[in-house]
Amino acid sequence: MLAIRMTRHGAKKRPFFHIVVADSRSPRDGRFIEKLGTYNPLLPREHAQRITLDKERIAHWLMVGAQPSDRVAKFLAQAEMMKPRERREQTKKPQPRAKAQERLKAAAAAAAAPAEGGEKEAAAS
Repeated sequence: MLAIRMTRHGAKKRPFFHIVVADSRSPRDGRFIEKLGTYNPLLPREHAQRITLDKERIAHWLMVGAQPSDRVAKFLAQAEMMKPRERREQTKKPQPRAKAQERLKAAAAAAAAPAEGGEKEAAAS
């Protein structure tokens, strides 16, 4: 399967990426078929040279069946070459466990109940 993905270049702590089409089984920085653009994360977002894309060749490889990586798909969506991907649901690890959530709901219900009772007494007066 063909993949449109990034390969890392540049010095230590100075990343620079090439956007390439490669066989998905080849290593990240290994053999690729064609270079399609560049990405320089050190430049400001509005800088013209931050992301460069060869739109004709990318369109060709997408028609052939190459699948872009998540980050490259985001770049292509910004360039209006494809529709944006759906955002994945975030993990639930940082959320409290089931019993803790039940305790929080019970505490919220208990806090709401006296407040409602006080409002009813004030309304009756």
